[in-house]
Amino acid sequence: MAKVADTILFLLDPLEGWDSTGDYCLSCLFAQGLPTYTLAVQGISGLPPRKQIDARKKLSKAVEKRFPDDKLLLLDTQQEAQMLLRQLANQKQRHLAFRDRRAYMFAHAADFVPSEENNLVGTLKISGYIRGQTLNVNSLLHIIGQGDFQMKQVDAPIDPFLLNPRVVKSQDSGAAMEICAMDAVVDMEEDLKVLMKADPERQESLQTEVIPDPMEGEQTWPTEEELDEANDCLKESSKVVKKVPKGTSSYQAEWILDEDGESGGEDEYDDTEHEDFIEEESQDESSEKEEEEECETMTIGESVHDDLYDENVDEEAEEKMLEKYKQERLQEMFPDEVDTPRDVAARIRFQKYRGLKSFRTSPWDPKENLPQDYARIFQFQNFTNTRKRIFKEIEEKEVEGAEVGWYVTLHVSEVPISVIEYFKRGAPLIVFSLLPHEQKMSVLNMVVSRHPGNTEPVKAKEELIFHCGFRRFRASPLFSQHTAADKHKFQRFLTADVALVATVYGPITFPPASVLLFKQNSNGMHSLIATGHLLSVDPDRMVIKRVVLSGHPFKIFTKTAVVRYMFFNREDVLWFKPVELRTKWGRRGHIKEPLGTHGHMKCSFDGKLKSQDTVLMNLYKRVFPKWTYDPYVPEPVPWMKSEISSTVPEVDME
Repeated sequence: MAKVADTILFLLDPLEGWDSTGDYCLSCLFAQGLPTYTLAVQGISGLPPRKQIDARKKLSKAVEKRFPDDKLLLLDTQQEAQMLLRQLANQKQRHLAFRDRRAYMFAHAADFVPSEENNLVGTLKISGYIRGQTLNVNSLLHIIGQGDFQMKQVDAPIDPFLLNPRVVKSQDSGAAMEICAMDAVVDMEEDLKVLMKADPERQESLQTEVIPDPMEGEQTWPTEEELDEANDCLKESSKVVKKVPKGTSSYQAEWILDEDGESGGEDEYDDTEHEDFIEEESQDESSEKEEEEECETMTIGESVHDDLYDENVDEEAEEKMLEKYKQERLQEMFPDEVDTPRDVAARIRFQKYRGLKSFRTSPWDPKENLPQDYARIFQFQNFTNTRKRIFKEIEEKEVEGAEVGWYVTLHVSEVPISVIEYFKRGAPLIVFSLLPHEQKMSVLNMVVSRHPGNTEPVKAKEELIFHCGFRRFRASPLFSQHTAADKHKFQRFLTADVALVATVYGPITFPPASVLLFKQNSNGMHSLIATGHLLSVDPDRMVIKRVVLSGHPFKIFTKTAVVRYMFFNREDVLWFKPVELRTKWGRRGHIKEPLGTHGHMKCSFDGKLKSQDTVLMNLYKRVFPKWTYDPYVPEPVPWMKSEISSTVPEVDME
């Protein structure tokens, strides 16, 4: 309701001001964007005279925390009610950016006409006043909590709340009579009923996703021209220029070695040099035979050195020490640290990860190894320029349609019957028009901060309820650091001390737009988790997950050390040998060679290691959000119309 309200009247309790529930509602309203508001209090005149002064002082202190520069009005008498109405009529209206550039409507009446083919889907007729911007019938319409729909036509029914009813003078008596507008335009109803109808050629499409082509990007069979061109290139590349003796044929030239060999580097062939070379070669062969008779050849494999090293390793002691270090790491709670699995090779468990020389400056292509869901979304070549162009058209271009302030009836097609049932139970029905491209799916990035009133841990990829601008939907976000770099580190939990960026698949929305994150409790109610704003619509924003493998220095020799417990077999050490190592105390190094077959490795560092230091290896991979977008989010509880308490004095507001 507050998203489309022109003015909100906050009615305060004379003793408390507001309770915890009221404070929770105020937090949501401030985070969403507060329209024009007025503060009033009822019931102070019913208190004893001595307590009235204390109650006003207490209310003033309570109001200053949330509304430091606003005045508190009394609402106990007829005169005070008139002052309040004058205040509501004359105060300056505050503008909310997310609704000023779109047409929106609060439904005063609604009717449902089921289709002939299916009774569960039909045309929804929504009547109300157009606000914000001019409404074009060819644009799309978003029903909050229900989804996007197309309009068939726009009608102009009789305005039930005319400010200036027509006055007709009677010819007989000359007395003025007010005639209802419905009676005045009965004959013209048929001509004025339909304002405009949708044009199928100009109407916005409901397509939200790209239909991926599985054959796109596949290699096609080369044509004959391409094969001939490849053969010509191969022939040209196969021609080699050599220096050969005079009178040599092309066949003989193929057997002559190039300049790297023993011959072919001179213009003339010298027979004397060739004879000397043969004599020297025969002498070398005779000396090699004598050495072979004196010495015995033996083939020594690498496994011999490994077996000799393994004889001094106590496997039982290794297991006990490993368990102790695991318990110690659990106490330290080092971020991103994981245990290397023993039942699966590390090169298989972390095969999607890579090492980086520098997380900030090392290159990473945003287009590599994209998931299949990225073939379903839309991406802008330049999102900022597209946003500026659309906003400029809204300000300068005149749009044909229902003007602001008109009372119209919208014919919305293909609407499920649950929407009208939802409205008949007393819930508000609110619609917004969509800007171009806002029905299409992409990747949304939102800056959010943890709400101090909620302390429950919120894990990444957990299903939450999003209020993003005028939309409400369910999604499972990724959390990452909010930095100016091209890579952003993944966060496993929503922390309370710093602002993070939540990344989800969702429909395109042009900022500015406020963001509220809710979590559904077991009783069906929604609790506020975080608040923030929409940052960008950018699928190329890279969220990088880090895992840290840790090892313990076993033997230290100045700048080299033997490290264990990072890996548990020789192949894993060789696989991760190119990745740089670091320690908790700031040393940097690399793996020189594996020792044995149990994962021990010899490492060198830029300084001497301490025995209590820990060797770390950082591995990174890019992560993507899950496609769990769901636009159908009903209210947490049915909307109940409350009755005014009999203790509140009745005030004639006419």
